[in-house]
Amino acid sequence: MEWLSDEERFSAIDENLKYIAEEIAEAALKSGRKSEDISLMAVTKTVESKFINYAVDKGIGLIGENKVQEFLMKEPELNLSKCKAHLIGHLQSNKVKKIVGKVDTIQSVDSVAIAREIGKRSVEAGVNTKILLEVNVGNEESKFGFSPDEVFERACEISEINGIVIDGLMCVAPICEKDAEIRRIFSNMRRLFIDIEGKKRDNINMNVLSMGMSGDYKNAILEGANLVRIGSAIFGSRIYR
Repeated sequence: MEWLSDEERFSAIDENLKYIAEEIAEAALKSGRKSEDISLMAVTKTVESKFINYAVDKGIGLIGENKVQEFLMKEPELNLSKCKAHLIGHLQSNKVKKIVGKVDTIQSVDSVAIAREIGKRSVEAGVNTKILLEVNVGNEESKFGFSPDEVFERACEISEINGIVIDGLMCVAPICEKDAEIRRIFSNMRRLFIDIEGKKRDNINMNVLSMGMSGDYKNAILEGANLVRIGSAIFGSRIYR
C-alpha cells in the first residue's frame, strides 16, 4: 500500500473496517452469539501512528503490537485514551520491565519463567498485569507456547505468582489449506479453554479466547473465539522499511 496517498489509505481502512464488521457479525450469528460478543483487535505491526489513530477514531477499541520497542516508539503519538493496548508478540525477559504497566494485557506468555519476570516487575511497579497463556495448539517446533497437554498444570503454577492475573488463552494457529482442518484446531483450543474454565481455580480466569487473524478469523469465531487479531485485512499489506 506504499503507493497510496494518506487519503486513499484512510478510505481503504474505512472500507476494510466495514467489511470486517459485517463478517464478524455473520460469523458471530452462526456461532450463536452477537457481534458485540467478539472483540476486534487491530494489529499494528509496522503501521504508522496516524493510521492507527484513524482506526481508533473509527471505533477500534483495542490495538495489539508485536514488539516492545515498536510500541514504546509509537506510544507518545497514540490516542490511548480511546483504546486499550495489548502486547501480542513473543516477549523476552530483558524487555519485561519496559512494557509492564504500559499495556492492558500481555497475550503471549509462553513460559513459567517469563510469567515470573512479569510478576516480579509488576509488583515492583505496583500493578497487576493481565496475561494470556499462549498455547502451541498445532505443536509446531517453530512456534512458542505451552503444549495443550501441559497448559493447565503450568497455569496452576503461574496462578501462584504475585502481580499477575491469568485472563485466558491465545494461540497462533498453523497455516491450513482446508477450512475443516483449521476449524478442528480452533475447536480443540475452545475445548481446552472450556476444560480449564470448568476447573475453577483461583486466579485462573477464562475470560478471553484470543485466536484468529486476517486469514482465518471467521473460522476462529465459528469455533468460539471472543477476540480476533486482525492486521493486514484492516491496514493493508505490511510495509517493512
